[in-house]
Amino acid sequence: MRDRDLYARILGIESPWQVQDVELHLSEGEVTVYVGIEPDAKLVCPHCGKSAPRYDKRTRKWRHLDTCQYRTVLCAEVPRVSCPEHGVCLIQVPWAESGSRYTALFEALVIDWLKEAAPSAVSRQLGLSWNAIDGIMQRAVERGLGRRDAEKCHAHLCVDETAFRKRHDYVTVVTDRETGEVIHVGDDRKKETHAGLDETRKAAIESVSMDMWPAYIQATLAAIPGAAEKIAFDKFHVAKALGEAVDKVRRQEHKALLREGNAILKSSKHAWLANPENKSRKQWRDFSTLRNANLKTARAWAIKEQGMSLWHYVHRTWAEKGWKRWYDWAIRSRLEPVKKVARMVKTYLWGILNAIILKASNRLAESTNSRIKLIKVRSRGFRNKARFRAAIYFHLGGLDLYPEAAKALRTHTN
Repeated sequence: MRDRDLYARILGIESPWQVQDVELHLSEGEVTVYVGIEPDAKLVCPHCGKSAPRYDKRTRKWRHLDTCQYRTVLCAEVPRVSCPEHGVCLIQVPWAESGSRYTALFEALVIDWLKEAAPSAVSRQLGLSWNAIDGIMQRAVERGLGRRDAEKCHAHLCVDETAFRKRHDYVTVVTDRETGEVIHVGDDRKKETHAGLDETRKAAIESVSMDMWPAYIQATLAAIPGAAEKIAFDKFHVAKALGEAVDKVRRQEHKALLREGNAILKSSKHAWLANPENKSRKQWRDFSTLRNANLKTARAWAIKEQGMSLWHYVHRTWAEKGWKRWYDWAIRSRLEPVKKVARMVKTYLWGILNAIILKASNRLAESTNSRIKLIKVRSRGFRNKARFRAAIYFHLGGLDLYPEAAKALRTHTN
């Protein structure tokens, strides 16, 4: 098989295109493949697909997959056509996406690498600039978002913020709780949370799990029909608030007891805040002394554990009664940190009850947040939020990222 036929098969080149020549430049470590189009080939406008007369031609080059140890470049004189509707424009070539300087198979290789390594590492391995690698990622994300099924509905959503930079600079991440896919990334945590969802998909939403951030609540109430019955305040955030209240009581009481020479609460923080389900028998035995002591912290801990036991209800009426009894106990505790959480629970009880009845949790959003942090660490930060959003969509959006031409060529070679 001649080299021209070999490259035609590898590249999936078919009539009216043909490989005209292959040159090996040993000193430069490069192979150049020259591709041309038949003179009498029928040309069409790349925008409307209608037949159009040839106008002129332009020489274009594309980086292709390496041939053994040699860098491989495709070179072609691509015709331009004169379309009555769209004017003079370059025709589409079958081996690359419009506007790209890399073949579809090369872009597919870069995408595969980016899934495994940071852009800077891919840049070094493939001998490309960081901007070139980033451009391929940006096009892949744009391509993937454009291919998303407009009819697909997401019934259960999680909304959470993740830090872009220090000093309270955040982006909002909306995740499908069933698939784990990130479906929207907002610029901050103040703007419209459910941007990009049409009315049909908004109506199909059954639950939205979130923390008690007012901007999220207001955005969801404004955008989602019947949102007051769908917003669910996650158990994790209630548990966190109660845990912080117990720790504040412990610290205050510890200082008071130390002044009296009593160090019973010394080094006991973990004992009060640890999940009871994760404690060993020995830990329970050691903790029983603290729990049974006449301590304010023990009372705060008991209130916290009672609150955490209220998430097992299946009927709203009984759940509401249980939380109201808990509120009465907490508000009469004379423990200000606990009373503060009790007032918060009373304000947001409607969303807590929704979470209990809907069995909605923001656990997946917290997991997604951890994965985003790994992406940020691996990339050593991002220059701006646009690139940060693109990286989140690229790795966690569940998108179809590959060029269509790469799929066609892979099918052809198979």
